[in-house]
Amino acid sequence: MDFDLTEAQQDLLRGVRALCQRFPDDYWREHDQRHEFPHEFYKAIGEAGYLGIAIPEEYGGSGLGITEAALLMGEVAYHGAMNAASAIHLGMFGLMPLVKHGSEDLKRRHLPGAISGNLHVSFAVTEPDAGNDITHIKTFARREGDNYIVNGRKVFITKARESSKMLLLTRTTPIEQVTKKTDGMTLFFADIDRNAVEVRELHKLGRHAVDTNMLFIDNLKVSAADMVGKEGGGFRILIDGLNPERILVASEAVGMGRSALDRAVKYAKERIVFGRPIGQNQAIAHPLADSYSKLEVAQLMVLKAAWLFDHGKPCGPEANMAKLRAADAGFEACDRAVQTLGGYGYMQEYDVERFFRECRLTKIAPVSQEMVLNTISEHVLMLPRSY
Repeated sequence: MDFDLTEAQQDLLRGVRALCQRFPDDYWREHDQRHEFPHEFYKAIGEAGYLGIAIPEEYGGSGLGITEAALLMGEVAYHGAMNAASAIHLGMFGLMPLVKHGSEDLKRRHLPGAISGNLHVSFAVTEPDAGNDITHIKTFARREGDNYIVNGRKVFITKARESSKMLLLTRTTPIEQVTKKTDGMTLFFADIDRNAVEVRELHKLGRHAVDTNMLFIDNLKVSAADMVGKEGGGFRILIDGLNPERILVASEAVGMGRSALDRAVKYAKERIVFGRPIGQNQAIAHPLADSYSKLEVAQLMVLKAAWLFDHGKPCGPEANMAKLRAADAGFEACDRAVQTLGGYGYMQEYDVERFFRECRLTKIAPVSQEMVLNTISEHVLMLPRSY
């Protein structure tokens, strides 16, 4: 086992770091306060070619793997937290089903635009009455000639206000008519046609610069040519987006945790109370050291899961465990950073409160910690299903 990053990977990190340093804390603080999408940052990432990091070279991408995408997203989250990460990561993990299963025509029509940054993409899977239980989605696509007519509702859809396309999971066969409940679902790369899709923003705790929405889909026409893979096979195809999503979000949680920890360590060295730096006190030092160790362990699981995915090996348990451990470690580090700074940690100008708010999301999305534990219990330990 070689734990060293390659020279190319180190070059990637240096380049991403230099780009992110052009967008300091006050940029993200102001965009968060104004609820304003970071268009300048998104454009810079697109112009640098990073949006296509995991997309094959024949479509204009870099042809690298989820490992490189995870390294990139960890660095992005270190500098801009979830406002930065969520602005760009959907185009990476969300396009994996299209890259792996889309027709050649579909890929050539849309991947170059996504890589350049001209095409914003959303990931439309979750529904109001079917959150973690994807098999019970109600959004339905009815075939009419060369098109499908889609009706339904989607919720927690990131970037829908900026996006013109969405990876849309539907049912094409009612669940009552399938042998396996994972059958009968179909994936489309559909237009977010504002004449048929109402985008209604949801207001949330953090990540204010990147919108979260509910979609009301009424008689949306989708061409059969925009189907990803085969009709009825959408659930299995979707896995090629879900596992990378967990890996990238895990890397982002580690990045946020590291950033908050670095800020706390710097403060603990400089803050003098009772005649000495507070970092000299074990009540301050030990929690920070503990968080450092947990972040390092989580990062190893991120890299293992990414390696498995990039080598075409099953990685579901590892991707889930990476997300589980990274979300816990990242949030704990952010919480401890706020505690270390005390009253200043609660103030917006010190930024750790923003990392605290935004990192909390990783314990809920893209899958809750509890559902990860259910998955490990059932599919790894082979314990009886509890739900």
